[in-house]
Amino acid sequence: METFTQVCGVAAPMMQINIDTDQIIPARYLGGTDAKGYGAHLFANARFLADGQPNPDFVLNQAPYDQAQVLLADRNFGCGSSRERAPKALREFGFRSVIAPSFGGIFFNNCFRNGLLPVTLPIEQVRQLADAVLQSQGRAEVAVDLHRQTVTLAQAGLAFAFAAPETLRQMLLQGVDEIDMTLARRDHIDAWRAQDRLRRPWAYTAPGPAPSTLPKP
Repeated sequence: METFTQVCGVAAPMMQINIDTDQIIPARYLGGTDAKGYGAHLFANARFLADGQPNPDFVLNQAPYDQAQVLLADRNFGCGSSRERAPKALREFGFRSVIAPSFGGIFFNNCFRNGLLPVTLPIEQVRQLADAVLQSQGRAEVAVDLHRQTVTLAQAGLAFAFAAPETLRQMLLQGVDEIDMTLARRDHIDAWRAQDRLRRPWAYTAPGPAPSTLPKP
């Protein structure tokens, strides 16, 4: 897994509610088994015109937002289906963090497993960030720090605290998944099993072969 500690960069304001996973990565781009290539189709329905040309009115087609590493969104971002390719597409495009008042639950968890940090802040604070970014024409950079669990926009004097689930936070900081975290405690697991073997030896005895139910020839 990819690690994340902090990012400071351009933030793209996309202040709409209920941006679902089909808007993030339309279903027609989900075929095949390749785990990469989804960033090219991020927000395809809004990002491209009917003839395939970039939509000049879409924020991610406008400089400097086309280089954004932070996405600012409204409530219920990532709702809809559970497709993991939604956070994959955002990460491949270049985003490292999405800041919104609320997220779809499965999308939120999938972000941590794909190198993308979802940050939950009150809508008033997200709007302050978006307003400051727009007033600076995208030049004011947003900093997201997972160690300190803070979001800052120094140019506007904004600083907000957020909370991330500790297990998911550690996974992203260390770049590990649940299996890696479990194996890191192998000494404790082995010690517990040794004690348990003394308490319940019968649980560690391999069962004998099952009696045959076939009739004798």
